[in-house]
Amino acid sequence: MTANKKLFIITGEHSGDVHASFIVKELKKLNPNVQIEAVGGKNLEAEGVKLFSDHSKMAVVGLDAIKSIFSHIKLGKKLVDYLKDEYKPDLVLLIDYGGFNLRMAKELKKRGIEIFYYISPQVWATRKGRINTVKKYISKMMLILPFEEKIYKEKDVDAEYVGHPLISQLPQCCDKEDFIKQNNLDPYRKIVGIFPGSRKMEINNLMPIFLDSMREITRHSKKVQFCIAQAPNLDDKLINKHIENISNAEIKVLKNQNHALLANSDVVIAASGTISLEAALYNTPVVISYKGPYIAYLVYLLIRYIKFVALPNIIADKEIVKEFIQHRAKPDLIANEVLSLLHNETKRNKMIQDLGQIRNKLGDKVASQEVARIINDRLK
Repeated sequence: MTANKKLFIITGEHSGDVHASFIVKELKKLNPNVQIEAVGGKNLEAEGVKLFSDHSKMAVVGLDAIKSIFSHIKLGKKLVDYLKDEYKPDLVLLIDYGGFNLRMAKELKKRGIEIFYYISPQVWATRKGRINTVKKYISKMMLILPFEEKIYKEKDVDAEYVGHPLISQLPQCCDKEDFIKQNNLDPYRKIVGIFPGSRKMEINNLMPIFLDSMREITRHSKKVQFCIAQAPNLDDKLINKHIENISNAEIKVLKNQNHALLANSDVVIAASGTISLEAALYNTPVVISYKGPYIAYLVYLLIRYIKFVALPNIIADKEIVKEFIQHRAKPDLIANEVLSLLHNETKRNKMIQDLGQIRNKLGDKVASQEVARIINDRLK
């Protein structure tokens, strides 16, 4: 009788844990006897996966990140020893979290462990040199953005586009009328959704700009109401600190309603990130902005490989969504763009039409099913 095959999954933050749980669910349908352990969180645990370590302290930034380097190193050493001497997996699946996972790939490969990778580090944005690391240590890359395949294949990396997880995982949202009633909004005013990010630094850099943009919009149009999406990990005090002195614009803070707000906003103002792609998949017109320390921006300009920041623009390889980055992150520019998307029907419809093409470009593959199939084929 042959022993059950063993898979080990390494994630580094909440999103990776969610993606991994979908893969485990699909893999168990194909192979109920596969043995799975992981570095992960509650979602993997809920699928019956034994956790070597909980990753809740791994995804940190700023000074905490400096402190966490030592705990990352300690965890990495323990993990390598465990996989080499005790668990002895047939395959390790790395999910996202490039800094830690690529270092792990190097150490595990040295010890003869085969590695697959799902959700590529963004080599196309800033660090193309990482492709060489991937080529050296990763047997198979499973990609979630279609244009990534060409980049990897040009370097002779075994890479495959498996579909974007948002295509299958983005929830269907409530009816707009219900959303308005539930949140006590005015049915006769346009809704502008504000998504200032999920990190303290993002909030502190962007909220003042977004609030001034709201004031500017209100000055020109009284038929607009604003809803701020509060990320579940953010303290109320952080948001309240910024909005306590606001009197001339009507603002509601909505918790745990990100997708409902995205789907039902007339226009969204958002920090750059996956949120722009989510808005695109709901066909909601969106404006992107970002501002960080100038030194970080200058470094980014020196090492970037693409001209766009917003994912819809990158995928389409043309400007669909306006980007107000760093010195262009100005309230009057943002407000003018939002007002034109609210009131210029031709412009609005053109953006909605272009956003609709993004879904077509991403295709209809169910990423978790594709990844499970590839892993199962390898384990067999």
